[in-house]
Amino acid sequence: MLKRSAMKIAYLSSSVTLPGSPTRRSDAFEHDYMMAALRPAFALHGVEVEDVAWDDPAADWPDYDAAIIGTTWDYWDRQAEFLDALGQIEVLTHLFNPVSLVSWNIHKAYLRDLEARGARIIPTVWLSQADAVSAASAFDRLQSDDVVFKRQVGAGAHGQFRLSRGAPLPHMPHPMMAQPFLPTIQSEGEYSFIFVGGTFSHALVKRAVPGDYRIQSAYGGKETAIHPNTEDLDEAAAIIAMLDEVPLYARVDMVRGDDGRLLLMELEVIEPYLYPREGPSLGTLLAEETLKRIEGR
Repeated sequence: MLKRSAMKIAYLSSSVTLPGSPTRRSDAFEHDYMMAALRPAFALHGVEVEDVAWDDPAADWPDYDAAIIGTTWDYWDRQAEFLDALGQIEVLTHLFNPVSLVSWNIHKAYLRDLEARGARIIPTVWLSQADAVSAASAFDRLQSDDVVFKRQVGAGAHGQFRLSRGAPLPHMPHPMMAQPFLPTIQSEGEYSFIFVGGTFSHALVKRAVPGDYRIQSAYGGKETAIHPNTEDLDEAAAIIAMLDEVPLYARVDMVRGDDGRLLLMELEVIEPYLYPREGPSLGTLLAEETLKRIEGR
């Protein structure tokens, strides 16, 4: 069999984000934005980018020179299956980011690791089971009457609840984390800092629609590109410096604390949307860094 001459990269996606899917998410246009940024940038190097579902049984992973985890936005309810699939892919081709980093980042307990390394995080109570007793205790321990409950394995505000003390408790069947609601998420917004190969690419602020606090596009959130000040950028870069290995891509999500400094909300190194429209050079940076890693440079 003749070996193909052109390089190919798989952009790992999901049935809920791929074009033409009958179950496509309302925010899957972000997948399209990423593909529009990646395809021409890689093409300049003679490399083709194909979007393929991470669980596609017909995918021929050895046929790709690398796989980049992209819009795999259904993994949180299939965690073991997802990690197993990534492990198999990594055996057959380069995987970015690697399974070791994904396994660490998939559970939000990684925030405790980063806090131990010096990161400033939002005060958090970890609940293995969210029931009336543990939820009431979380309000007390956080000394707050306004608390956000999030899944310990989840993304995009899926299964997330903002509750007032004494409010009826919704069904929360998963291990949760509880954090005090920070008003700056509404008054100022959430900041995202995107890094490629450990180098800063671009930043933006994400704001919710009036009356909401969720900044994701699925809930009407809007993004604005910014030039961060030195102090804020240093706070974000310090998070990347805490990692044992430099990821191909990373997004650092932060929110302003009461003291005026940024607090880490999330470090996203699995499947974050990287906002290419707010960072026009993203595709070029990712293509160059990916090829450098494939070639061992």
